[in-house]
Amino acid sequence: MTKLAEIKVENVLEPYRYARGWHCLGDAAQYRDGKPHTLNVFGTRLVAFATSDGKINVLDAYCPHMGADLSQGTIENDRLVCAFHHWKFDAAGKCAEIPYCKRIPPKAKTKSWLTCEENNLLFVWNNPEGKPPREGVVIPHLPEMDDDSWIHNWNIDIMEIDTNPRELVDNLVDAHHFGPVHGTPTTYFANIFEGHIGQQIFHGDSERLGGGLVAPSAYYGPATHFTRISSNFGGVEIHAILLNSHVPVTPNSFVLRFGCMVKRVEGFTEEQNNEIAKGYVTGNRESFYQDVAIWKNKIRIDNPVLAETDGPVYQLREWYQQFFMDEDKVPASMAERREIVTVDRR
Repeated sequence: MTKLAEIKVENVLEPYRYARGWHCLGDAAQYRDGKPHTLNVFGTRLVAFATSDGKINVLDAYCPHMGADLSQGTIENDRLVCAFHHWKFDAAGKCAEIPYCKRIPPKAKTKSWLTCEENNLLFVWNNPEGKPPREGVVIPHLPEMDDDSWIHNWNIDIMEIDTNPRELVDNLVDAHHFGPVHGTPTTYFANIFEGHIGQQIFHGDSERLGGGLVAPSAYYGPATHFTRISSNFGGVEIHAILLNSHVPVTPNSFVLRFGCMVKRVEGFTEEQNNEIAKGYVTGNRESFYQDVAIWKNKIRIDNPVLAETDGPVYQLREWYQQFFMDEDKVPASMAERREIVTVDRR
């Protein structure tokens, strides 16, 4: 009698190390409303706010004075004002004024987080070692953002999912879920790993998104995934970019942002283009939510029993693990290009 495989489920409770990398906080414009914004991420609470020059700043949210939540305060003259005692903090996290005291304690400051804006999106950098990103570890600029033929609206949906983020990242190498889950049989599927970038190349036919679907995509670090997608949708050639990004809240939950940006169809009116975009965005959302339903109800297995054509699941997890260790301990092999073809029925 064949012995059953022993399923191992890793304990990912505290203490837990959150992944090193850029994490997307959504549309940058939403933070320029003159108010502080609460961010429950990385097992703590941060606050985001914009100064009058438009720069968005992210600080630790808990006031070093008596622990009040700075995200519940106000913004006055580019300073974050604590609601408890009205201590005022500048964009760098340093206390700049105490209304009832002239001398400011040297330790009256809170941590400032490194941010960047790219493709109309705001990103925050997390590194448990406290180091800035190495050269080349960036969110790439999408040239479509400079092209007026694209509708520059990400149409972002936000949801919180109660599982470890690795469940989401596993999809990068899962060639065989497209048919059962999405009704999109795979005709070609490959992965490329090189440094901090993990790529997926997918060809297939989709019931929701049209025939001749081509969708190259890449993770830039552990949490930000862009997909360029094209297909024949209702007799029209459609081109879109999908945003799939997450920020961990706890070891077993994350905030997921899913967005879609669509290219205008030449010769169509603005109204027709908006209708096409709306339909394509809806189709992508419905397809993506099929994955969400799976993640919400599965467990995290660290030693999956794989079939011979399941793809590079263990290679992906080795690549992903580099973001949870000190940078000087990342194996040199991670910088080497590795390409694996799982399906080729072309």
